[in-house]
Amino acid sequence: MSRIIKKLHLCALLPLLALAGCTPADSSAAGGQSAASLVQMVELNKNLETSAADDNYRTVYEVFVYSFCDSDNDGIGDLQGLISKLDYIQDLGFTEIWLMPVCPSQTYHKYDVDDYTAIDPSYGTLDDFDQLIAECNKRNINVITDLVLNHTSDTHPWFVQAWDYLKELPEDWGASAEYCPYFDYYNFSREQLDGYAPLADTNWYYEARFWSEMPDLNLDSENVRKEISEIMKFWLDHGVSGFRLDAVTSYYTGNNEESIEFLKWLVSEGKSMKKDCYFVGEGWTDRSSFAAFYASGIDSMFDFSFANSDGVIAAVLKGADAKAYGQAQVNEQELFSSYSTDYINAPFYTNHDMARSAGYYVNDGGTKVKMSGAMNLLMSGNAFVYYGEELGMKGSGKDENKRAPMYWSADPEAEGMCDGPADMDEVKMVWPPYEEQKDDPLSIYTYYKEAVRIRNAFKAISHGTVTMLDDISDSSICAYTKEYEGQKVLLVFNTKGEAKDVSLSSYSEFNTLKAVLNTNEEEITLKDGSLHMPAFSIAVLTGE
Repeated sequence: MSRIIKKLHLCALLPLLALAGCTPADSSAAGGQSAASLVQMVELNKNLETSAADDNYRTVYEVFVYSFCDSDNDGIGDLQGLISKLDYIQDLGFTEIWLMPVCPSQTYHKYDVDDYTAIDPSYGTLDDFDQLIAECNKRNINVITDLVLNHTSDTHPWFVQAWDYLKELPEDWGASAEYCPYFDYYNFSREQLDGYAPLADTNWYYEARFWSEMPDLNLDSENVRKEISEIMKFWLDHGVSGFRLDAVTSYYTGNNEESIEFLKWLVSEGKSMKKDCYFVGEGWTDRSSFAAFYASGIDSMFDFSFANSDGVIAAVLKGADAKAYGQAQVNEQELFSSYSTDYINAPFYTNHDMARSAGYYVNDGGTKVKMSGAMNLLMSGNAFVYYGEELGMKGSGKDENKRAPMYWSADPEAEGMCDGPADMDEVKMVWPPYEEQKDDPLSIYTYYKEAVRIRNAFKAISHGTVTMLDDISDSSICAYTKEYEGQKVLLVFNTKGEAKDVSLSSYSEFNTLKAVLNTNEEEITLKDGSLHMPAFSIAVLTGE
C-alpha cells in the first residue's frame, strides 16, 4: 500500500464535483457560486498595483517543513522541498515565511531542541538553509525562525551534562554551578515543586511545565543568556530577518512581569545585532494579558482574540453582529498603543496548535472558509496564514492531525507529497488539492490569492488605523476606513447570507470601487451612492 494512502483521502464525493470551489453539499450551500461572480473579482483586482514590501509589515506563510514538501522521497518534508515551492509562495503574494523549528530534535514537531545552531538531518543541512535564504532574498521574502527558549530537550547536551553531574553527586552534598556550569542552566530542586518532574537516578527534581522531556531553562542565568545571544547571532548571520518566540508567557510561569523583563532584554539584544530584527511572540491568553507584553518593546504579539473557532472572526461568521469585527480592531488599537506606539499587530486565524478552519462551520460550502481568510488578511499588521488554509485543508483533534501533509495532489505518491506525522489519524480532505484548484477561478486557493493581492496593494490596509463607520455598520454590515500616510480606503464587509444595500451618501469621497472579494453569483456594484453587497462579500473603495 502506498506511503500515505491510509492517511489522506479525497472526499468520496469529490469526483462528482463540477467545480473545484464547490463542496459535496449542494451548490446553494456555497451561496450559489458561478464563474460569473468571480470574474468580477479576478478582472477588477488584476489592475491593482502592488509595491515591494520594505518593512516588517508583511504577509506571512507559516510552514511546517516536516509536512510541506518532500524532495528525496523519504516521506518527510525538507528544506530542498520548501525551496522548490518558493515560487508557489511568492505567486500567492506572501512576503515572509515563518519556519516552525528546524533544529535537531527527538520529535516530529521539534519544539524540544537538541542543538540550537544546526539543522535537523531529516530536513537537510545548513548549506540547504543558506540556499533557502538566498532564494528567498531573490524574491524579497523574509524568513523568520522559531526560537524556543522556554525549554530544551532532555537530550540536549546542557541537560545531559547537568544530569550526569547530579547522578554522581553524593546525597549529602550541595550542588554548585562552580563544578558543573550546566547545573545553573535549568531549575533544579531537592523538593518536588509544582511543575517539577523527578530526575531519574537522583533525588533531584527539575522544572518541566510542558512535558517531562522538555526541561525549562533558567532564564535568570547569565550563562544561559550568553548562549541565547550567541544563538540569535548565529541565525542572524545566516540571514534570518527575525524570530517567532515560543510560549513567551511561560518564560516565568505565573509571573508576567518577569517574563516581560526577560523579553525586554531579549528584544534589545537582538536589535543590537540587527536594527530591524523582527520579533513576534506567542502568548496564548486573553487580549489584556498578551497586550501587556508590548511594554517589552517587542514588535508583535500574535492576536489570539481573532483566531480559532471561538475568536472574533468565527463568532461574527457564526452570527454575531458584523460591526463587532471592526469595533474589536478599534479597541485593541487603543489598548496596544497604550503599551507601545511602535507595535505591529500580528493577526492570524489558525496555526499548528488549532483545528483547521474548514471544520469551523457546519454546512458552509466554503463561503465562510473564504470570508474568514480575507477577514484575517485585511487586518492591519503583519498577517499570518498557516500552510494549507489557502486550500481549505482539514485537520482537528490531536496535534498530528493539525499538521497533515500539504495537499499538493490527490495522489499520495505524487512528487513532493509527505507522509505526515506517524501518529496522525486519517484526515479526509473535503476540498480538492492544489493541482485541481490552481486554475479554477472558484477555488479557495484563488480567493486567498485575491485577498493577499488586495492586502499587498494598499499600505492603508496593511499599515492603517481603523475608524469605524457606526452609522452604516450593523448586524450584517461592518464598515470602516483605514488611513496611512495620506492613503485612505473604505472597507465594507457583508458577513451574513443575504444581500444588503448600503447607502454611502455621507461618504461621497469614496466614489470608486477599487477591489472586491465575492463569493456568490451577484456582483458588487456602486451606483448613485448605493453600494450593493451580495451575501458574504467584501468591497474596497477609494476616492480615485
